Amino acid sequence: MQAIKETNFKFPGQTGFYSGKVRDVYYFGDLMAMVATDRISAFDVILPRAIPDKGRVLNQIAAFNLSATKDIVPNWVIATPDPNVTVGFKCEPFPVEMVVRGYLAGHAAREYKAGKRTLCGVTLPEGLKENDKLPHPIITPTTKAKVGHDEDISREEILKRGLVSEADYKMLEDYTLKLYKKGTELAAQRNLILVDTKYEFGKHNGTIYLIDEVHTPDSSRYFYAEGYEARQKAGEAQKQLSKEFVRQWLIENGFQGKDGQQVPLMTDEIVSSISARYKELYQQVRGESLDPVDYAAILPRVERNVINSINSINLQTLKK
Repeated sequence: MQAIKETNFKFPGQTGFYSGKVRDVYYFGDLMAMVATDRISAFDVILPRAIPDKGRVLNQIAAFNLSATKDIVPNWVIATPDPNVTVGFKCEPFPVEMVVRGYLAGHAAREYKAGKRTLCGVTLPEGLKENDKLPHPIITPTTKAKVGHDEDISREEILKRGLVSEADYKMLEDYTLKLYKKGTELAAQRNLILVDTKYEFGKHNGTIYLIDEVHTPDSSRYFYAEGYEARQKAGEAQKQLSKEFVRQWLIENGFQGKDGQQVPLMTDEIVSSISARYKELYQQVRGESLDPVDYAAILPRVERNVINSINSINLQTLKK
């Protein structure tokens, strides 16, 4: 099962390199090229096997949603020269991720089930069931850890620690709620519910930009709208398209990223089923199926398209 687990390009004019959980980032001075690999992470741990087609699914869904939301907040993207690549401005990221939730699901549901009624400084009402719609969307930020696990954090603690200025944080909150509203509208057009998602922001030349990916299955959780109410009333699990099923599989097999725990064996069957879920979400969000690709040709194609894109952007800059 072919997949891109890592890249090792040496581009002309390259000034730096960073390998994240999923993306390999190449720096060119004020520009960066983000290559979406097929790596997959859960509980802040990179799993041992890559997932075929995952990278281009993420990159193309992110490109679609970044374009669809650029009227709300400027984003870092200059070009998407390849199915696996996005090129844009190098921004200084804020050290927090803006998580927004419209439903009690995932991490929030697990915390609620454990008896907690306050999440990141936000009080949740009594009597909620897992996957219930919340009275209104709530923002539950996390720290952006360079190493180890991200941690829940409240608005008050963010300001107290000086992680983000109050003026900037107010803008991040405003952008977050507006982006989530737009995301729910886009999802509804495809008969999906955007349950929760996260946004990352950074600054470039003093301006706040939306960075990284937006409304992808790695950063978001989707339910199928059809049958949602009936499943809730019956107390049944929701049919969803997100990475949550991967987390659930890991939890059922004794892994939550804690010290001493081992990632369960990722069989070909498991890898294939995860790949199928990503392609299913792509089809739901984009309204088209994902074309097959020759994996032997991907890395040469990516290398060629990155070089051409950086050269083109630099040439346009010189002409200004």
